Amino acid sequence: MVFPQSDIILVSNGPGELLTWVRPLARQLHRDLVSTPALATAQLHLVLTPCPHAHGEEARSAAELGVFDQIIQARFFWHLLLQPRRYRRWRPQGVVVFLGGDQLWAVLLAARLGYRHICYAEWVARWPRWCDRIAAMGPTAYGRVPRRWRPRAQIVGDLMGDVPQGQTRDPTISPPGQPVQPPSPATIALLPGSKPAKLCVGLPFMLATAEQLHQQHPDCRFLVLLAPTVRCQDLLHFAGPQNPLAATFGASAVRLEAPSPSHRHWSLCTAAGVRIAVVDRHPAHEQLRRCTMALTTVGANTAELGGLAVPMLVVLPTQHPQVMGAWDGPLGLLSRAPLLGPIVTRAALSIVLGRGSGLAWPNLQAGRMVVPERIGPITPTEIAQEVLVLLRHPASLEAMAMALRQLRGPGGATAALSAMVLEVLRLQFHCRRGKPLPPVAAQP
Repeated sequence: MVFPQSDIILVSNGPGELLTWVRPLARQLHRDLVSTPALATAQLHLVLTPCPHAHGEEARSAAELGVFDQIIQARFFWHLLLQPRRYRRWRPQGVVVFLGGDQLWAVLLAARLGYRHICYAEWVARWPRWCDRIAAMGPTAYGRVPRRWRPRAQIVGDLMGDVPQGQTRDPTISPPGQPVQPPSPATIALLPGSKPAKLCVGLPFMLATAEQLHQQHPDCRFLVLLAPTVRCQDLLHFAGPQNPLAATFGASAVRLEAPSPSHRHWSLCTAAGVRIAVVDRHPAHEQLRRCTMALTTVGANTAELGGLAVPMLVVLPTQHPQVMGAWDGPLGLLSRAPLLGPIVTRAALSIVLGRGSGLAWPNLQAGRMVVPERIGPITPTEIAQEVLVLLRHPASLEAMAMALRQLRGPGGATAALSAMVLEVLRLQFHCRRGKPLPPVAAQP
């Protein structure tokens, strides 16, 4: 049986969600549609929703995947809701899949087009009444679905759990049960974030930390991973005099060096003699696996590192309130308010510092501190000293990696969510518009 033509619309917002959720699912859906003759005529689209932290390069990054028939940028989202036929002749049947941002936008778009709606719920599905299917990341999200709507929910797993696994990350870390190997040059990944509000604080902070480490550990190697929406030249902006915060952490001037026979990547070189390789491949899983550990800010970075089981130290310097503007949701909006901002920032920080589960994805997932977080008025010197302690105790790094592997889960979430999308495509042709779909199988 060949089903009539239909549309699949993925709804997302920021660069982190594009990298960790949209990319793997879009590729899986593309493969599954090609291998399913009955649904081969379905078209795959991406709709970006308004996000205060968007860099402006999200559409270009998504287009590089080569799997979307159409990409609608965030600045056209409201026009799309008001006049959807202005952008294309949408097919009579379709599915909208929420993959990041405000869940309400996906609900509104599905209702406007008359399509079915699937919500990938990392922690909670906020509009279960308007969801035809709820793809819960784990038992926590599934348990938060009201009993009335639980027949629509199914645990599919963590999309980050499908990160391909490879060899041991670094020779300084020995397999469990074997003696610790003599120290060798360590490689530290720097992940300052993808949003401008994070980069303006995180990049100069991490460069200053790298300089401190270089002074005490001269053979330590560094690499900085660019998010898909960040370009090499952007590093000079956030690490240079154009960024008023760059000088507050004590980092020296920087310059960019093009690839050469001796250095394959672009390099960010500081006046203090530190050379940092710039990795602009996406995803950079192989490079991350070879790292001894990572220094990262909060956000999707911690999910990706957790999926790869790379030990990490999570830093969030709060002496500059601008960093709070990078937070998502109502808290981020309030922290950017002209008068309420400082009050909200202080209150939020006191709550964050007082609770025990932290902000990093692995810690939120486990409900405990799996990876260390340093939040507050921290300095590069303090963080450099803590990194040195970790490098001198490889057993601590290996214990962290083992805990991350246990959190990762069995994998298969991408295939499970893709199967759910295709199932909804098939079911919608047998269920009248507006009528609920048959319930999913009961969860154990």
